[in-house]
Amino acid sequence: MKKIALNFSRIFVGVLFIFSGLIKANDPLGFGYKLQEYFEVFHMSFLGEFATGIAVLLCVLEIVLGALLLFGFWSKKVTGGLLLVIIFFTFLTFVSAAFKVVTSCGCFGDAIPLTPWQSFSKDLVLLVLIIYLFMQHKLINPITENAKVQSALLIIVTLASTLFGVYTYSTLPVIDFLPYKIGANLPQLMKIPEGEKGDEYAIMYNMHNKTTNEKKVMSDKDYLKTEIWKDENWEIVGEPEKVLVKKGYTPKIMDLMISDASGTDYTKELIENPFYNLVIVAYNLKDVNENAIAKINAIALNATEQFNIRTVLLTSNSASDADEFSKRMKLFAEVFYADAVPLKSMVRSNPGVMLLKNGVVINKWHYNTMPTFDKLADQYFSK
Repeated sequence: MKKIALNFSRIFVGVLFIFSGLIKANDPLGFGYKLQEYFEVFHMSFLGEFATGIAVLLCVLEIVLGALLLFGFWSKKVTGGLLLVIIFFTFLTFVSAAFKVVTSCGCFGDAIPLTPWQSFSKDLVLLVLIIYLFMQHKLINPITENAKVQSALLIIVTLASTLFGVYTYSTLPVIDFLPYKIGANLPQLMKIPEGEKGDEYAIMYNMHNKTTNEKKVMSDKDYLKTEIWKDENWEIVGEPEKVLVKKGYTPKIMDLMISDASGTDYTKELIENPFYNLVIVAYNLKDVNENAIAKINAIALNATEQFNIRTVLLTSNSASDADEFSKRMKLFAEVFYADAVPLKSMVRSNPGVMLLKNGVVINKWHYNTMPTFDKLADQYFSK
């Protein structure tokens, strides 16, 4: 039984760590955004600019520790390392859950969203298993005693996981778990499907009786039903609160609002354009790759002149900063504004490009993989 328990714990923990590391390494930029949230919570914002690099290193650490546990190499050091990592993660998820500072831990990236309490529960289970493995590390047998083979496997796993993280950062996630993935119908994802109900809310009033000094809380429905408002002895204290009564269907895209510099809403017009249109996403113009912007701008100019393709640039910067940037870069694209959160989800690149048609994401590219105008014309525009 001890051998069965040991092997189960070893395989379960090893596979889960590798899976977790790979999922996050598939989208290191997204994991980096999550780390920035934690840095803000712990007043370590100075680490924000290193978030993506730290994200890649953490992914590599998870994958390597998980693989070494399965291999059975250096059992005391590996289980000790796993124990330190899981204690750290358990602390983070507890802080997120208890103080509601980070709504999603990012343990499995966007592939498997977990609430803070779900993440904390998961980490508690892993903590128990890893403590057991650490206590029984002498019983873990390596798949080989050859020191050279062990070192070679360590190097291979480390290099492979590092290269994978660098590759996905330099291109785009191999598997896109975000709502703006290729093939997504954006207008549909912004709606509540027929037959589904959205969240139900109630307006809660804090009531006070001026005569008896009685206090009670009642919903807007009860407020109207009982006609308590007719009784002059009762008064509303403070501001009414909006409270979630029943959780309903949540659209996958619910935070996208695109506007011009004056605040006019252009979301529907741009998203539901029935023709091909290029959307350049540059959530932060201060850190954007300007060489890439110049190349994409040239493509946009050709696309409009030869095929009347509309090109827009979406950013979260201020109108004054965007206007200065547009003039300096001689941008051909129209400039619109949206919150940074949905822009970061559209394309994991700054800048990145989406090709839309009738609300559907036809394709999207990291600036490193942006095709030439001729290829775009042959594959899309001329058909």
